[in-house]
Amino acid sequence: MTLGTRDGRYARVDTTAGVDATAGAPRGTAPGAPGTAGGAAGTGTPVRPRVVPAALAWCATRVLVVLMVLRVLPVPGVDVTSDVSVIYRGWYDVLRHGTFPLADVTWQYPPAAALPVLSPGLLPFLSYLHAFVVLVALADLAVLVMLLRAGRAPDRSGRGVWFWIAGVPLLGPTGYARYDLMVTAVAVAALLAGVRHPRLLGALAAFGALLKVWPVLLLLGSDKPRAWASAAVTAAGTALVFTLAMPGAFAFLTFQRDRGTEVESLGGLVFHVARWFGWSGQVLLNYGSIEFVGPYVDVVSTLALALTGAVFGWLLLWRLRARRFTPRVLADAAFTAVLLSTVTSRVISPQYLLWLLGLAAVCLCFTGSAMGGPALLVLAATALTALEFPSGFGHVVASDAYGLTLLFLRNGLLVAAGLWSARVLWRATVPVAGPAVAPAV
Repeated sequence: MTLGTRDGRYARVDTTAGVDATAGAPRGTAPGAPGTAGGAAGTGTPVRPRVVPAALAWCATRVLVVLMVLRVLPVPGVDVTSDVSVIYRGWYDVLRHGTFPLADVTWQYPPAAALPVLSPGLLPFLSYLHAFVVLVALADLAVLVMLLRAGRAPDRSGRGVWFWIAGVPLLGPTGYARYDLMVTAVAVAALLAGVRHPRLLGALAAFGALLKVWPVLLLLGSDKPRAWASAAVTAAGTALVFTLAMPGAFAFLTFQRDRGTEVESLGGLVFHVARWFGWSGQVLLNYGSIEFVGPYVDVVSTLALALTGAVFGWLLLWRLRARRFTPRVLADAAFTAVLLSTVTSRVISPQYLLWLLGLAAVCLCFTGSAMGGPALLVLAATALTALEFPSGFGHVVASDAYGLTLLFLRNGLLVAAGLWSARVLWRATVPVAGPAVAPAV
C-alpha cells in the first residue's frame, strides 16, 4: 500500500503490522496529529494562538506603521503616500463619474481595482489619504482575525498569526500606502475558506483576480471541480457587469503589455551591473514605475517573460503529476506559485511582499506545513525591501554599491525561497517511483 511519509514523500508500508513502517505512528493516526511526531515543532502539541497577546502586539506594531505612513515618524527616502494622495485620488475623481482612467497609462489594474480606489468615499468625513489608511488597517485586522480563528482549529498552529503580525511592519509604511493588503485579505479568506467550501474558494479567487490578477493562482492546489466552476462563473459575471457599466474595463491589458524592466526586478540587476561598465541606457519613470530604458532592455524583458512562462510550465507539470491534495497543499501551492511568478516578473514592487506574507501566514497555520524555511526567507526579504524602498531607493536608482547590495540580497533571498518552496511542494505531493514488488507466491 502507498502512503505519504512524514516528510511528505510516498513509500510502501507494511499494512499487516499495527505500526506504519515509514512514519513510526500507530496505524490510523494522521501524520501531524497531536501525539505524533508530526505535531508543531516536533512536540506533538500544536501551538495555539493566544488572542490577547496577539491583539496587543498587532495594535502596537500597527500604530507604528500608521505613524510612519502619516509621517509623524518620518522615514528617510521618498514619500510613499504620493501614490494614494495623488495617483489614487486622481483615479477616484475619474472612476466616480462611471468610467476608467483610459488616458492614464499608470492604470494597469483589472476592473475590480476600482472598488478599493473608490472605497475611501465610504468615509467622507476623512481626507482621502486618512480614509484609505483606515480601510487598509481594517483589512489588516480582518487578516489577523481570520488567522486567529484558523489557528485555533484542530491540527492547526498559531505560527501564521505571529508571522503576519511581524511581517507587515517590516515592510515599513509601504504596506499601508497601497491597496495590495486589501487584495491579500481576499486571498487569505479564499484559502482558509477553501478547505471546507470549494465554491467559496473559487468565488473569492476570481474576485481577487479581478482586483489584481495574481489570486487566480490560488486555485492551483485545488482538486475540486466545484472551485474551478465557481471561479469561472464569478469571473465571467463580474467582468460582464464592469464591461457593461464602465467603459474601458480591460484597457489595462494594453498598458501591462508595454511595460519594460523595472529597476527592482531580477532582470534589472543585469542593467545595474551593466551601468558600472558603461551601459548607455537610462532610468526613467515609464508606465508608472521606475524602469530601465535603452539598449537590450527589450531582450531582457522578453527573457523575463520566457522565464515566467517556464515557471508556469513547471507548475502545470506539477499539477499533472501531483497526487496528494491535503488542506495544507492548497496553501502551499498558492504560496509557491505566487512566489515563483513574483520572482520572475519584470516588476517586483515592494508591496508585492504583502502577497507573499499573507500566503506564507496561511501555510504556517497548518501544523504539517514544511514552508517554514521559505517563509523565513520571505520575512528576511521583506526587511531588506524596507531598506531598499523607501529609505534606499535613491541608491537603487543610482546603481551604487549600497543599492546593488540590497537588491542582490533581497532578490537572492526571493529566488532561494522560490526554489526551496518548489522542492518542498514537489516532494510532498508527487509520488516517488519505487521498485516493483514481486507478487507473493
